Amino acid sequence: MKLRLDLLEHLTDEDILEEVLANNHRYKPEPNFSKTGVGTLSPASTEERAQEEARSTALIERLKKRAQESGRQNNNKSSRSSRP
Repeated sequence: MKLRLDLLEHLTDEDILEEVLANNHRYKPEPNFSKTGVGTLSPASTEERAQEEARSTALIERLKKRAQESGRQNNNKSSRSSRP
């Protein structure tokens, strides 16, 4: 998933959980997972790659919107506080 670093501060736990759940079916723990703590991620199919790209694009758009809304709120707060 490609994500702009300037949008990371607007990422929520729900956004992360959505992506984890979307890829969880691909995760295969090793037979001795309890001892090693490792597993593998099976390769994604072409369809899964397309879905991942769509989710990534949608997430970036949501984060841009949150950033704009946050910027408006910050601008409103700072303009109010700067007035005597």
